[in-house]
Amino acid sequence: MRSLSIDFKRKSFRRCFTLLLASLSASTLCAQDNTDTDKARQLDSVTVVSNKLSPNVTSTMPMQQLLRSELQALGILNLSDAVKKFAGAEVKDYGGIGGMKTVSVRNLGAHHTAVSYDGITISNTQAGQIDIGRYTLDNAESVSLAVGSDDNLLQSARHLASGAILSITSERHAPEGERMEMKIKGGSFGMVSPSFRLWQPISQRTAVTANASFMRADGNYPFKLVNGIEKTTEKRYNSDIYSWQAEANLFHTWRDNSQLDIKAYWYYSQRGLPGAVILYNNKSDERLWDEDFFTQAVYTKRFNNRWSMKARLKYSHSWNKYEDTDVKYENGKRIDVARQNEYYGSVAAQWKPTEWLSLALAEDLFFNNLRSNISISDNLTDPPYPKRTTSLTALSAQVQVQRLKINGNIVATYASESVKAGSQPADKKRLSPSLSASYRLLNDQSLFLRAMYKSTFRMPTFNDLYYMRMGNTGLKPENAHELNAGITYSGRPVRFLKYVTLTVDAYLNNIDDKIVAFPSTYVWKMSNFGKVKIYGFDITLATEIPIANTASGEYSMILTAAFTNQKAVDKEEDSPSYNVQLPYTPRQSGNMSALLRTPYVNIGYNLLSQGERWSSVQRIPQYQLKAYWEHSITLSREFRMKHCRLNLQATMHNFTNEQYDIIKYYPMPGRSVTFAATLNL
Repeated sequence: MRSLSIDFKRKSFRRCFTLLLASLSASTLCAQDNTDTDKARQLDSVTVVSNKLSPNVTSTMPMQQLLRSELQALGILNLSDAVKKFAGAEVKDYGGIGGMKTVSVRNLGAHHTAVSYDGITISNTQAGQIDIGRYTLDNAESVSLAVGSDDNLLQSARHLASGAILSITSERHAPEGERMEMKIKGGSFGMVSPSFRLWQPISQRTAVTANASFMRADGNYPFKLVNGIEKTTEKRYNSDIYSWQAEANLFHTWRDNSQLDIKAYWYYSQRGLPGAVILYNNKSDERLWDEDFFTQAVYTKRFNNRWSMKARLKYSHSWNKYEDTDVKYENGKRIDVARQNEYYGSVAAQWKPTEWLSLALAEDLFFNNLRSNISISDNLTDPPYPKRTTSLTALSAQVQVQRLKINGNIVATYASESVKAGSQPADKKRLSPSLSASYRLLNDQSLFLRAMYKSTFRMPTFNDLYYMRMGNTGLKPENAHELNAGITYSGRPVRFLKYVTLTVDAYLNNIDDKIVAFPSTYVWKMSNFGKVKIYGFDITLATEIPIANTASGEYSMILTAAFTNQKAVDKEEDSPSYNVQLPYTPRQSGNMSALLRTPYVNIGYNLLSQGERWSSVQRIPQYQLKAYWEHSITLSREFRMKHCRLNLQATMHNFTNEQYDIIKYYPMPGRSVTFAATLNL
């Protein structure tokens, strides 16, 4: 995954060549003493190994990736914890195992970040944001985050239209000789989660995989409540969750190496919504039920050296029910039910007329509808039942000339909407260009410069347009413009390090027509209000230090770090918060991890930190969120037996028992432990 420098390769080659000559000489001398001088001797082969360059370094746009081995060694069990390891990514966490978790990249907002599962975007047209807390990593081969998009031309137009892409890639192949995996996880606050995975080859070219999991947790964790000089220990209530998840995959490869991947996914959960803690009011009777199902297929075909294509199909269905029990409602209870469907199709074709030029055309077409019992206003008794048809057309080009690589694309969007009741919004049309480049500074060093410009916009969600009295069908799309310039390096600058990977990126984002809730008369309305400017820089660093190589095994230390410095301010001149840092935006944030690998036990340490933040544009103490440092440590050991592998892992999260909030009045858990046992057969 990471390259060695050319000098090291040359030295390694010389050493291997010298060793080979010495072996030949020794063999010849021994042969002269042997009476059977005509018998040939077979020498052991010598292999020189170099690591492939990481896409983190070679990509024209900023990209970060975590592999399965890294996730397991650091005790990272779910997607939201993995995303916290990426520079520039902010996870809004409402606390607890069942609390909602969304991701925003470089403060663009969760609506600008696409979450992709095996190459197809997960959608939620109703709310426009994905709860990443519901996705475990039991079946993940890797997790990656790309600002803009990656350099693959056979992407869907939907990917190219996104401001950032969070991608989950499933593990396609079982470890050699293994067909089954059973895991049990448990820990603090009543968390228990068994899971099961199965790999089954049907033929030499066809295989199926299946996995299923269940999780339950009470989530009633203690926290400290501060009221002036008084501190009391309280407990979080109504934070329980029960969830079930199942997934099946079919992988088939034809004789011409074309591939078909089919996936079916189902998720169901019932959870309590603990609500905000304001002084000593910790009561909440809100409940939420979620059910998601989707099935998708991806077909990849390479016709020859010049032509290739990828087709995608998907159907998804989501259902949720929200229930709140309170005397303020007419019948003592409020129940909101919503169902949404999406039918999605995409075709991308790539043509390579010359060695240095590649062209691609992608067309995405999808249809969304929402059925809900919620009317848009008091004057309308019928819900709007909106339907939306969207077309995305993307033309892409890639130029590779010696050390220079240039990517460019333009995405044309057309969206049409209809409603059963209420006002119908106007059709939306937009062109969004993107251009990025990477230049290798030295032929014999993995040192790159990169730059990017990307224009994206996000459509108003069904909630923005139609939700209760807040909806506004006259909303315009929210426009974002991203600029990035960076330098990347991968190599072995000193002998005692196995590799060093370093990326430094500076960026500037401008958002116009930002969609916000704005007071109007006696109610709030969704409005296009405000201009936001976001600028900062991200730094990532990774290295490995070989410590010793003994008869019992190798000792090494892997170190990674990520740091973000960001200023995000309101640039609407008439706004009372003009030039003030946006709420929930720290100036500094980062993380660091250290993994000590030994033949006996692996020890992982993880640190997450955010600087001071404010929950409002007003800078008064009651809105202040103090900086925090969360420390975790993981111990793991693998036992290899004749017909199976057993991996035992224990993690202590937040072992200093730091008390902090990510969202004001939603306290995060203090010290907790997680245990996991995985048996591979």
